[in-house]
Amino acid sequence: MPNANTALIERFYTAFQNRDAEAMAACYAPDIQFQDPAFGVLHGREAGDMWRMLLGRATDFTLTYDDIESIGQMASAKAVARYTYSATGHVVVNRIESRFAIRDGFIAEQTDVFDLWRWSRQALGASGWLFGWTPQMQRAIRTKARRTLKAYREKAAP
Repeated sequence: MPNANTALIERFYTAFQNRDAEAMAACYAPDIQFQDPAFGVLHGREAGDMWRMLLGRATDFTLTYDDIESIGQMASAKAVARYTYSATGHVVVNRIESRFAIRDGFIAEQTDVFDLWRWSRQALGASGWLFGWTPQMQRAIRTKARRTLKAYREKAAP
C-alpha cells in the first residue's frame, strides 16, 4: 500500500497523463516553487499556469512515469513526455527526472531535470543541434518560455 506522499505523486502524474492541469495544480501548495531547465524558477500560481498553458497547447501528448520513491517528506519520479512542439511541429521525447519536497500533503517544491540540449535538438531541429548546448541558446529558450508564460497569464487574467 503506498504511503500518502507516494499517492500524492501518483495523483499528480495521473492528472498529467490525463492532461488535467487543474488537478495537477491542486497537488501544489499555494507557495509552490517549481524549477526546470526551460522555465527556470516559478512560484505559486505561475507553476499551475505553466501546466495550464503547456497542456492546453499540447498535441499528440502522452506521458509515462515510473520509479516513484518517497522517503520522509521527499519524493522522486521519472517521466517521459512525448508531444509535438507547437512552435516547429517537431516531435519531442523528453525524459524528465523530478524531485519533490512535500509539506502538509501538498507538493511544496518540484525540481524537474532534463537535458535542455537534447530537448532543443528535437524541438528546434538544426539550430538546436548546432547551438542548443550554448549558454546563449539555453538563455534564449528560457527567455522565450518565460515570455510565452507571461503572455498566457496576462491573457488568462480576469
